[in-house]
Amino acid sequence: MTREKTDFWVGLFILLGLIALVFLALRAGNMSSFSFAPTYQVTAHFDNIGGLKVRAPIKSSGVVVGRVSTIGFDNQRYQAVVTLDLEQAYEFPTDSSASILTSGLLGEQYIGLTPGGEDKMLAQGGEIQFTQSAVVLEELISKFLYSSAEKEGGAQGGGTAPQAAH
Repeated sequence: MTREKTDFWVGLFILLGLIALVFLALRAGNMSSFSFAPTYQVTAHFDNIGGLKVRAPIKSSGVVVGRVSTIGFDNQRYQAVVTLDLEQAYEFPTDSSASILTSGLLGEQYIGLTPGGEDKMLAQGGEIQFTQSAVVLEELISKFLYSSAEKEGGAQGGGTAPQAAH
């Protein structure tokens, strides 16, 4: 094999390796689905967004219908404001609801959209009125432990002492 052929194959191998690294970086960064489809933005207010991140998927019936665009804080309502980029191919009624859900027990968080029954559809700049905040695992554990301790305390010392018979 000549030196030129060897240089060509080494260069090709390095190029393929770089392409593979870029692909893996995009997959790890949740940016694998570059969607150039036209979108419209709507907002939703949540009391607690948990670990929701920008670019998190928005799913309806398990299908990705958009991505989280921005996350901010509303100083008047004291709530998190999430801006959703929904693909224009998917329309949702104005009374749809948004919930922050988790894939699996400790998986990534995403927004689940449940369509409503209105005839009027959400449009650019609209707001989803019905939201359900993220379930924070730490809060659930503390509630469970607190209620367990309360039940134990009531069983041990919560009763009255028996009266002595005269």
